[in-house]
Amino acid sequence: MLLNNSVEEIPGGLLLIDKPKDFSSHDVVAIARRVLKVKKIGHSGTLDPMATGLLVLLVGRAATKQQDRFLKLSKTYSATLTLGRETDSWDAYGNMTVQAPVPELSQALVEQAAQKLSGEIEQPIPFFSAKKIQGRPMYSLARQGQTIERKYNKVTVNWADICLRAPDTIDFTVHCSCGTYVRALGYLLARQLGTVGHLTALRRMSIGEYNVANAFDGAKLKQTPVEQLYKRIIVV
Repeated sequence: MLLNNSVEEIPGGLLLIDKPKDFSSHDVVAIARRVLKVKKIGHSGTLDPMATGLLVLLVGRAATKQQDRFLKLSKTYSATLTLGRETDSWDAYGNMTVQAPVPELSQALVEQAAQKLSGEIEQPIPFFSAKKIQGRPMYSLARQGQTIERKYNKVTVNWADICLRAPDTIDFTVHCSCGTYVRALGYLLARQLGTVGHLTALRRMSIGEYNVANAFDGAKLKQTPVEQLYKRIIVV
């Protein structure tokens, strides 16, 4: 059924998007607002521009009112950590700040290091993040060169899979609670292994029961007829 363009006549619902690389979460929301002609659209957790994967859009007033519930859902990510170089953002889009030799590693050593970062842990929050300090995102302060006190939060992490793919490259999958920065897990894992590192790939696979396998390709969002997108909305 084709829906009219007024917010009131669109059922509150979820639109699962597979976010492309180099798009911010805000970019995807802005495109969706223009295409669907709906002002009230939010999402259930930011993805960095470097990251790809599941972005759950909350479409319409009834859905955005439930944002807190969706933000609190656990998430699953797959990522690649490159050792030997650290950046200010802890990912490939940052500027290199530290270099260090990579010790000789084994699969067993990597698994042991990950085990020490399992369960409830205290993670450092990246300076280049959307976390706000006195109403301003930390990334805004960091870009201005302001000194920022390191902030921490407690999260729960379960490493589902980890593989030493090359002497300086680790692939891993984690299930984690809301508020987890996978860049911070990469930072901590590298330090646990006696070196430094940064993420060179990050993909969100799931949020709660929602999986990226069922998501719409965000790169096609602008070109897709609005009727097709309406049909993909999951009413909540």
